[in-house]
Amino acid sequence: MKGNKNWQFIAIGAVVAILAAVGVGLMLNRGHKDDPKMNGELPSLKYDVSDPTPQMDPKKPLRCYVNGADVGELTVAECAQKNGIAQGQLDVGVDDQGNIAAAPTGSLVPVPAAPTQTAPTTPTPVTPPATPTVVETPTAPVAGATATCLRFNSGSWNREADNLTLGECVEQLYDGRCMSPGKASYGSWGKKTLRLVPNRVEVSDDNTNFRTLVDQGKGCSVKAQ
Repeated sequence: MKGNKNWQFIAIGAVVAILAAVGVGLMLNRGHKDDPKMNGELPSLKYDVSDPTPQMDPKKPLRCYVNGADVGELTVAECAQKNGIAQGQLDVGVDDQGNIAAAPTGSLVPVPAAPTQTAPTTPTPVTPPATPTVVETPTAPVAGATATCLRFNSGSWNREADNLTLGECVEQLYDGRCMSPGKASYGSWGKKTLRLVPNRVEVSDDNTNFRTLVDQGKGCSVKAQ
């Protein structure tokens, strides 16, 4: 009898020990179930392309673009030299293939072909002089001139509005719209190509060479002049 009682005590002790171990295991599992690593999310390295000043290794080659063309992998200094600009004027972003790349502002986005048909500008008509003279075409639009305003998206030119001044077209296209480094958004006013790049709007008379038209203000604002 005494031996049987000893075995009963041993069996009860073993059951209690097993239950205690199971309880501890459940508590530990519950305490870690909200850990991101336990939810199937693998750790990853995230690169924020919106950072205007990413820390780049100056000696590490990266894909370089000149006038929208890939010229291979170069250091930042070499890429700047290829573009004929200072190193600080390069934008760093992700190109269409997902590679980290450097180029002058907007060059990671190729310039689309100019629209084939646009409404002509409508300045006040001027009577031609009796004697023919050679008059150079001004680079600046005639004050008060209006033209058709177009936006380039989804691979085609789309009409925004007719009879807008240049300032009104720029405001309609880009007011409050921010652009991340390496990206660009194109528009058109008459025969001029417009391009939004980080912090400013650029304009081109030949759809190739761009110059600053207006800087964006706080909140990426652009107001008609």
